[in-house]
Amino acid sequence: MCLAIPGKIESFVDAEERMAVADISGVKRQVSVDLLRREDETLKVGDWVLIHVGFAMSKISESQAKEQLEILTMLGEAQKAMEEIQDLEVC
Repeated sequence: MCLAIPGKIESFVDAEERMAVADISGVKRQVSVDLLRREDETLKVGDWVLIHVGFAMSKISESQAKEQLEILTMLGEAQKAMEEIQDLEVC
């Protein structure tokens, strides 16, 4: 099963803002935000994104992020998702 888990952008790693540090349920990881770089959408510190295998796939609202985390917890998938992100590059 492929999971995407919400993370909150805390900072940008490079000047081009292609990589960011995201807080994913208390775990800080470096993620690529390059897929979200579009003229019609800006990404800033404090924004929530859905992350899958180190890539921010879509920007979501805080309420959507909280709902997604609740659903993952209810399904017992939160732990599995956290294990997946443990394999990502440490900041």
